[in-house]
Amino acid sequence: MNSSSSSATTSSRALQFLDQITEWTGRSVSWLTLVMVVATCLVVLARRFLGVGLIGLQESVSYMHAAVFLLGAGFALKHAEQVRVDIFYRKMSARARAWVDALGCLVFLMPLCGFVAAISWSFVMGSWQVAEVSTDSGGLPFVYLLKSLIILFSLSLGLAATAELLRALCVLKERHND
Repeated sequence: MNSSSSSATTSSRALQFLDQITEWTGRSVSWLTLVMVVATCLVVLARRFLGVGLIGLQESVSYMHAAVFLLGAGFALKHAEQVRVDIFYRKMSARARAWVDALGCLVFLMPLCGFVAAISWSFVMGSWQVAEVSTDSGGLPFVYLLKSLIILFSLSLGLAATAELLRALCVLKERHND
């Protein structure tokens, strides 16, 4: 086996591993949408018919909503569900699209993930240090976990961006070897 095919195999395995993480994360958090619907119905029914406010359950819907969007971002990227102005992109060759994807990951997406992680780190750690809880009576005592989703967002989107970069590089290398 030559070094070129060994490198391709390693890239392929890394890409497959990153895709599996992204896929598992996205599919797992997608179930929270069903739980959110049920929880919201319970909150409304309890308030309307029992006159009871379920603040903790109501806050949990916000937590789940945040988890779906923040942890599902990498899944959306993997499945090309992100917002993209593709007036020019869709008309480009596969090689040109690979260049756009690779440069987009390197110049915009990966630095964004690093920036978000860096600027939110002290915010999240401060919340963990004081074991921040909800300010609402009956609210959830896990605000630090909610804020931790920001760091996990950066991580999961960064992993998906790495997979997209590898995918683009594979296309570029394929075309180069032809």
